[in-house]
Amino acid sequence: MTVLRTAVDPAAPEYAAHRAAMLEKLAALETEHAKALAGGGEKYVERHRKRGKLLARERIELLLDPDTAFLELSPLAAWGSDYPVGASLVTGIGTVEGVECLITANDPTVRGGASNPWTLRKALRANEIAYANRLPCVSLVESGGADLPSQKEIFIPGGALFRDITRLSAAGIPTVAVVFGNSTAGGAYVPGMSDHTVMIRERSKVFLGGPPLVRMATGEESDDESLGGAEMHARVSGLADHYALDEPDAIRRARRIVARLNHRKAHPDPGPAEPPKYDPEELLGIVPGELRTPFDPREVIARIVDGSDFDEFKPLYGTSLVTGWASLLGYPVGVLANAQGVLFSAESQKAAQFIQLANQRDIPLLFLHNTTGYMVGREYEQGGIIKHGAMMINAVANSRVPHLSVLLGASYGAGHYGMCGRAYDPRFLFAWPSAKSAVMGPQQLAGVLSIVARASAAAKGQPYDDEGDAALRAMVEQQIEAESLPAFLSGRLYDDGVIDPRDTRTVLGLCLSAIHTAPVEGARGGFGVFRM
Repeated sequence: MTVLRTAVDPAAPEYAAHRAAMLEKLAALETEHAKALAGGGEKYVERHRKRGKLLARERIELLLDPDTAFLELSPLAAWGSDYPVGASLVTGIGTVEGVECLITANDPTVRGGASNPWTLRKALRANEIAYANRLPCVSLVESGGADLPSQKEIFIPGGALFRDITRLSAAGIPTVAVVFGNSTAGGAYVPGMSDHTVMIRERSKVFLGGPPLVRMATGEESDDESLGGAEMHARVSGLADHYALDEPDAIRRARRIVARLNHRKAHPDPGPAEPPKYDPEELLGIVPGELRTPFDPREVIARIVDGSDFDEFKPLYGTSLVTGWASLLGYPVGVLANAQGVLFSAESQKAAQFIQLANQRDIPLLFLHNTTGYMVGREYEQGGIIKHGAMMINAVANSRVPHLSVLLGASYGAGHYGMCGRAYDPRFLFAWPSAKSAVMGPQQLAGVLSIVARASAAAKGQPYDDEGDAALRAMVEQQIEAESLPAFLSGRLYDDGVIDPRDTRTVLGLCLSAIHTAPVEGARGGFGVFRM
């Protein structure tokens, strides 16, 4: 039998402690998510409503097929920065007329929907996802363009947004823009470069330069409507393909555009799948609050894969890395999950072989992180840990099947790379509230700095300040701890969102469905030189 057995005891004190710690983290996460949902705050939300306009997420809800999911991406973008959480932009994947689409919506309650540096990064990440997975793009536009005080960080790299729109179109990936209000200056190129554009009577304003700029540049007097109104663009310039009467009408027209795209998935949906044998609620108590305490990742696998059915690969070899085959909502996956945190030579070689097998069979890979990195020490260096770790990283870097990553616990050092961290372009990467990621653990990093400083003082023949050393170590530990937390990392778009563990199967299933809109093909060779 390949159905995983469980040793989780919900009545055990350890389980209760782990669950309580996770629920506390989830409550803190909910508070941060609420900041994104609040937009610009009650004052600006009320002002927006008085103008008879829908909020960004209300527009998305009307656009989506009834009773279908919306996988919001990067909701904590800009967390910890000087800009509002969410970065004045909502992005995600949802189904429109039966077609999975990448949807973006400016939030006009936050500085009129103006783009700040984090808005730009979030939008570029959304374009990456659309391109890699061949998802049609629907942009719900209402933005005054760049947030001018931060233009130095936006103008130069911001051109990539318009480049992406044209590249999506050139690749046969449809782009649709629905303009709900201002779309000015550089923002005018979003409807200008999209395949299909919808504008709304007396609401849409699209121009490279508004009346004040035109007056300054040319001395010409003009008004919004004659310069860039929906009717002018529908009747005169031809920029508007569809002229809508109001917001619901514009969204209806956008849905009809998507319905007529004739856009088909490369792989058909697999149909109903058997749920896991174990309650996903139990995922709350599996990861310890103290990440140095090991846990068995099979307990996680058993609660996210179909029927808890898992064919393990090399179970007796390289046992601190669990590898094997499963299905998730009907889609085949190869799973790599850290068991005891450290990656040794055997685990690295096992992973490289497993990744090659997945590429031969065109099977996506799921990486479940809980690693402190590759093992160090004289014995392991002499045993070839560098070349074996390089073998695993080589395989990850040159694998062509789609990768999904979920940070469950620790994800430190080069182990983060070997397990397909952000720099290795996973199609999607999510984190649990329990996750931490940095070059190394806070205590280890502070200890290394202390050892180096002590050695430097000794080499100079100077006395060492132990009291100052203790203060420095405490400060460094506190800093690295704060910079390792999932909200900090998610705020910098190092993941696509921090998720509730109980939602892991659903989130991964939505991602796998989106992934299979594009062809899934593995590398046949082409892995470069493996050091043996």
